[in-house]
Amino acid sequence: MNFLDRVLDPPSYGFTRDGKLYVPTHAELWREFFTRLNIFKSRKNWLAAFSWFSALFFAPFLIIFLVHYFTWKLLIVGFIYSMVLLGTHGTVYLHRYGTHHAFTFTNKVWLFFVRHLVIKIIPEEVYIVSHHVHHYISEKPGDPYNVYGGWLYCFLADVNHQAIARDLSLEEYERVAALVTHTGVKGNSYAQYKKWGSICHPGWTILTFALNWAFWAGAFYLIGGWPLVFAIFGWTEIWAIGIRTYNYSGHGGGKDLRREGDDFDRSNLAINQVWPGMVTGEWHNNHHLYPNGIRAGFLPYQWDYAYLFICFYRSIGGIDTWRDHKDQFYATHYEPYLKQKAMEKAQAKTVKS
Repeated sequence: MNFLDRVLDPPSYGFTRDGKLYVPTHAELWREFFTRLNIFKSRKNWLAAFSWFSALFFAPFLIIFLVHYFTWKLLIVGFIYSMVLLGTHGTVYLHRYGTHHAFTFTNKVWLFFVRHLVIKIIPEEVYIVSHHVHHYISEKPGDPYNVYGGWLYCFLADVNHQAIARDLSLEEYERVAALVTHTGVKGNSYAQYKKWGSICHPGWTILTFALNWAFWAGAFYLIGGWPLVFAIFGWTEIWAIGIRTYNYSGHGGGKDLRREGDDFDRSNLAINQVWPGMVTGEWHNNHHLYPNGIRAGFLPYQWDYAYLFICFYRSIGGIDTWRDHKDQFYATHYEPYLKQKAMEKAQAKTVKS
């Protein structure tokens, strides 16, 4: 059995039935969700509860912004911060660095600045470990946000399917902790893991988030007063909820929406969507094709803010090494495709004449 086959804690309804993906009912999904949020039932539920607390924390800011501070200018500022800056940061830090090691930082100081470059929303552990599993068995039973499970299956996945297993051996725990601690997270000892059921400790995690939120609230207040604070923190809520819907749409909602000449990875249903690609650099089919690269935008129209930031950060000394697969993409996929289409066109012309 591969280590990643057992690194996640299966839900009570299980990932499989008779060797096939089990698609739970909505009632089963919601029951599992609220059970795993119950910190009174088990303190090992703390990370799931905190994950949703950190998402819903920004909801009052959104309401107050809309009621008391709304202006079109602030709406645009909040929109750009949420859709572009938060999204691009997630692609750079959690996705390309945290999960796939597409690049390395020069030292921990450069890492610290990127780690806290925006308002923190998602604990690293929640994202990184499950994302390794997603790539390992994408769209197969055990994929924590398997598109075939349905929209709600994906939306509630961070609570229902993404927690690490609670019965790992010492060796297994050290391996799974190593997937996360390079990001700067202070990992639990094995004894602490057995107590809290997580890699990160609740005390350190809550303190880290609180200091991050306090810093950015203060910075935005100094720049634009309370209206700017409520605008940006409010729009953060929209990203925090919206990101939970991404993998479902990024894999075509379970339908084959891949386009010839654009989506070259045929091993799964991931598609290159214009909106996520243009605002965050997340060209998802390209990413599945070359997950450990510093860019996913290969073609001329595939704008990649995340890649541009990585290039900038390297130019000022923050990044040491990186991996770029653009040349390989063209040589292996795009140029052969163009040659094949040209050949087909010539053959059709010959037959017609």
